[in-house]
Amino acid sequence: MTRWQSYASDPASSRARLYDEQRDSTRGPRDDFQRDRDRIIHSISFRRLRHKTQVFVAPDGDHYRVRLTHSLEVAQIGRTLARALGLNEDLTEALCLAHDIGHPPFGHAGEDALQDALADHGGFDHNAQTIRTLTRLETPYPRWNGLNLTWEMLEGLAKHNGPVEQPTWALAEANAAMNLDLLSWPSLEAQIAAIADDIAYDNHDIDDGMRAGLLTLEQLLELPFIAERWQVIQGRYADVSPERLLPELIRDQIGLMVNDVLQTTRARIERLGVQSVNDVREAKQMIGGFSDAMAEKERALKRFMYDNLYNHPEQMAAAEEGKMMVADLVTAYREQPELMPADWASVLPEEEPARIRHIADFLAGMTDRYARNRHMEIFGDLPGRR
Repeated sequence: MTRWQSYASDPASSRARLYDEQRDSTRGPRDDFQRDRDRIIHSISFRRLRHKTQVFVAPDGDHYRVRLTHSLEVAQIGRTLARALGLNEDLTEALCLAHDIGHPPFGHAGEDALQDALADHGGFDHNAQTIRTLTRLETPYPRWNGLNLTWEMLEGLAKHNGPVEQPTWALAEANAAMNLDLLSWPSLEAQIAAIADDIAYDNHDIDDGMRAGLLTLEQLLELPFIAERWQVIQGRYADVSPERLLPELIRDQIGLMVNDVLQTTRARIERLGVQSVNDVREAKQMIGGFSDAMAEKERALKRFMYDNLYNHPEQMAAAEEGKMMVADLVTAYREQPELMPADWASVLPEEEPARIRHIADFLAGMTDRYARNRHMEIFGDLPGRR
């Protein structure tokens, strides 16, 4: 029995890295995808995820998720799916761990501020920023910038949601350096990493929302498929108080979604006659994902979360404050670049658009805490309180 299915990505058949590496035995017996995963884990940008917003901006509670813990949870789900489907677990895990590295401080609020700042210079996109960070801004190696990841890793990050017909400037730059075949479908490992992300945040954001008191069980049970699962759980644990059963509901929901992805993906592989990685890329459709029925339930859950959590007045107020902090910092560094650390200020380009993109690179790498501290240092207070 082979280690992987024939349609799995094989590190021995990788399209290589941008820069040739001379290896010796001192780095251990790892294949190319294992090295990719390890490079992500040891990167500075991955470590910074522990202080970047997932749902709650700069959360005060120790038990709320942040980008780092979310990425670890995505990786756990991704590995489970990859193993069951006979895919390459290491590539799947690496994609899961890296997928949020390009997020700026304060989540989508920070991204909106950077999009506004770069509106006349190509805009800002956190997916493309992930690739930019990993190919240009991380500098742990002596002879090149970036982590020098495999083609399969970069392709998966670029196209995990499908073909890209109109790449942003940052993705176009990466594609020019290493043709990522943007118009084809990504590997099954990338598709599984994308659906693992959906499964993780769909369910774990419920947990955080209820922990924060912004969601109630009564609201959640307005969704018929959640109410149905809740009845099953109550029947299973009739002698246990409802307060103890929420984690069981989350686990059941994740399990149902995972099983649906496995069943649906296997059926599509068989129906399409997929035998190779090339078959996956030429399939002209997403293979790894939910059934139509589960996809509709998942969309209903997302609508519920936007209506009741993501757009909650408390969340919107915190997001607006975060957006204003990033916008203030953009203005400050534009007008007084000497306020940036010396290693950033000393290489600030003179001409646009390189100049504002350099400032955005600096800001996108900030954690919530660092951005807040820099704002206090420069302005003396938070926006709206001055």
